[in-house]
Amino acid sequence: MHTVYIKTPLGTAEITGDVNGVFSITILNIPKAFSLNIPKCLQLPVRELNEYFNATRTDFTFPLIPQGTEFQKRVWQELRAIPFGKTISYMDLAKKLGDPKVIRAAASANGKNPLWIVIPCHRVIGSDGSLTGYAGGLWRKKWLLEHENPSTQHVLF
Repeated sequence: MHTVYIKTPLGTAEITGDVNGVFSITILNIPKAFSLNIPKCLQLPVRELNEYFNATRTDFTFPLIPQGTEFQKRVWQELRAIPFGKTISYMDLAKKLGDPKVIRAAASANGKNPLWIVIPCHRVIGSDGSLTGYAGGLWRKKWLLEHENPSTQHVLF
């Protein structure tokens, strides 16, 4: 098992994985020294995350090994289906899982997402369009959504 720390516009990200894939990507709220030597098995995830933040990548290709219940894994799979730059509501997520009554359980699984950004839990919003619930802080959720769907200024003249 290897752990590296990389700089992102939103703070230090901690990436944990091995030759089989990445177990977790977490944003830290405290500063941590950035890793200078990246193990070979984490070089692709580090490169792809940097490309994401440099606005040159919209999806990820490295293997993921999220640990969770079968229900959580179903939720996380649905999250991965949300297109880059798009959002869905928690109710939409529950309906995609086949039962609107699982909305709270789906929201809970969303909050336990172990793979920040790669499993895009930030793309789930309230039914009224509000930014609700985000383990990394709502300011980070707002930043990520704006990063993925920047508003464009139209030329008037």
